[in-house]
Amino acid sequence: MSLNNIFQFLVPKDKKFFPLFEQASSSLILLAQTLHEAVNAPKSEREEYYKKIEDLEARIEEITHQTNLELSRNFITPFDREDIHSLITSIDNVAGNLYGAASRMKLYHVDKITKSIRKLTEINLEACQNIDVAVRELRNFKNIKNITDACARINKLENKSDNVYDKAVAELFENETDAKNIIKYKEVLSVLESATDKCKSAASVLEQISVKHS
Repeated sequence: MSLNNIFQFLVPKDKKFFPLFEQASSSLILLAQTLHEAVNAPKSEREEYYKKIEDLEARIEEITHQTNLELSRNFITPFDREDIHSLITSIDNVAGNLYGAASRMKLYHVDKITKSIRKLTEINLEACQNIDVAVRELRNFKNIKNITDACARINKLENKSDNVYDKAVAELFENETDAKNIIKYKEVLSVLESATDKCKSAASVLEQISVKHS
């Protein structure tokens, strides 16, 4: 048995951090799913989705705040303190970008939703689902491969997102003549692509944690 495994055996079962991680990752799925539903909904119904996205982003911010409070209060943690901070911050960053995309679509009156926007929200939803898969394996580290496999899928999705974004921007410059439309659509596409980048950052943190406990 490695030193890490012995330490994990001796540390009391965590009742604070793991539930907070799982609340954050499950809320992240809901946020990504709501955004994907919003871009597939009629224009008249999107306002309701945007409000729900705002509420979910605020909930994840509160979970992040609570996690950092617990870090300051607890001497014993289930794994390295900096990894706990990095993990919850990376999830919060994904939520912030997804909310940012929804906010821009609302503020800029992006009424005509393109196939590329829909595809990027779909990719982000799948990436968030994989973050949740990996997060739920952190409780006991019995299935490290499930974490690494989920992270590998996220990395592939990030590459896919880059390709969708590059093609969408190229088509935008080629076909759109209104400068205002170019600016607002490129902004939305950029934030959605950045959200997938943040998913990749979360995967890197999860991989780092899994390596330390393998």
